[in-house]
Amino acid sequence: MSATAKSALRIGEVAEQVGVTTRTIRYYEELGLLGGGDTRSKGAHRLYTEADVARLRELIRLRDLLGLTLEELLALAEAEEARAALRDQWYGDPSDEERVAIVDRAVELAQQQLALVAARREKLDEFAGELEEKLRRLRARKRELGR
Repeated sequence: MSATAKSALRIGEVAEQVGVTTRTIRYYEELGLLGGGDTRSKGAHRLYTEADVARLRELIRLRDLLGLTLEELLALAEAEEARAALRDQWYGDPSDEERVAIVDRAVELAQQQLALVAARREKLDEFAGELEEKLRRLRARKRELGR
């Protein structure tokens, strides 16, 4: 058995490691968020690399941390993939003019990602403000009761 085959994980192993269901992994594959199933033949087991596991962990972290919809998660992941492709271009010995274009595009992608995060932060700030107002009212009520 090759080293690659030894390090390949089945879907159940990945699900257990990451703490999601196999159904979630299959759904992420359908949406294009995760590879894994693309190269397998019909009826063959899904096999995943450590890179697939790391990507899935990051997707789950972003989903949970930011409360992203799957559409937003897909947009964020696509921007990250595009930035990774730009990094590959950068190290492919481009001209200075090409490097400027690479940096310009990377800036656009990072701005898109930041805008998504900022929108989520704004919603969280609004919610925090609502909770602070509730606490203020509850404390005032408690003072009214002489406690």
